[in-house]
Amino acid sequence: MYVAVKGGERAIDNAHAWLAEERRGDQSIDEMSVAQIREQLALAINRVMAEGSLYDPDLAALAIKQSRGDLIEAIFLMRAYRTTLPRFGGTLPVETDRMSCIRRISATFKDAPGGQVLGPTFDYTHRLLDFKLAADGEVPEAPMGDPRTEDTPKILGFLNREGLIEEEKQGEDTPPDLTREPMELPANRALRLQALTRGDEGFVLGMAYSTQRGYARNHAFVGELRIGQCAVEMEIPELGFAIEIGEIELTECETVNQFTGSKTEPPQFTRGYGLVFGQTERKAIAMALVDRALRWKELGEDNMGAPVQDEEFVLMHADNIQATGFLEHIKLPHYVDFQSELELVRKLRREAEAHQAEAAE
Repeated sequence: MYVAVKGGERAIDNAHAWLAEERRGDQSIDEMSVAQIREQLALAINRVMAEGSLYDPDLAALAIKQSRGDLIEAIFLMRAYRTTLPRFGGTLPVETDRMSCIRRISATFKDAPGGQVLGPTFDYTHRLLDFKLAADGEVPEAPMGDPRTEDTPKILGFLNREGLIEEEKQGEDTPPDLTREPMELPANRALRLQALTRGDEGFVLGMAYSTQRGYARNHAFVGELRIGQCAVEMEIPELGFAIEIGEIELTECETVNQFTGSKTEPPQFTRGYGLVFGQTERKAIAMALVDRALRWKELGEDNMGAPVQDEEFVLMHADNIQATGFLEHIKLPHYVDFQSELELVRKLRREAEAHQAEAAE
């Protein structure tokens, strides 16, 4: 007989206390501070801020510490906290062509206007374990210059002087806000980009990889990848003009994609776009590839039946908080549901056995 396990508040309190003890670890080792996490695990911070839809490195560091390094749990904490915050207004669109770049590269133009800036990147490392870090060795100071402070022109703008790449259409209406309104399908491009920028990095990466393996036949080049600080401006009604209220670090990627033309569009290059909080270039590139694959209808292309071209499939499964909630809820008590399923299976077995006995006679 299946018997429901009984528990209560005391068991839950004990579980919380045990979790706190496990989170702290060996108390003979110094505790990691929020400041250490913020400064030394910056890429984890960036992911939590991006997928948590909240730009605050200190809160992201706290969430990582509280979640024992489980980034999806940390993202969940950021999303939950975000819902408690009041909204004072909206900012103006960020002007990424005025970004103060620490990294700016192009895979399509060797001599990119304004120059290429490699910046801090794993691209040219040997991917060998550095045991000096385990020995707490000092890291030599990098001979870095100051970030670019002058405006950095968009590289694809130079390609567009010949009319070889599609013009970006400026939206006239205020885009919908995915953080305040449920997503409705079909979604316009602005809403799709919102869903992708805070979608799970692994899922978006997998979808992007599928396009490179032939699904959707979408071959892309990185026209430009840039990382840096952007000013955030907000219009103050009492003043009658916009003022700068802060800066945020962003990663922006624009891809150049082959396009043979359609009934409505001439042969030209098309664009994919990705924009993410912090230095999150793998996510930004993946986002740009998926964005381009989802644009098949507006460009008059054929649907190849690839998963990445299915808007509902991609957007409804990209959010790791929704996925986690639905996945993990099945480990919570389902005693009544299971009892009903158990009784149904027993009844069906009895009926089947009775039928077999009748047939044997």
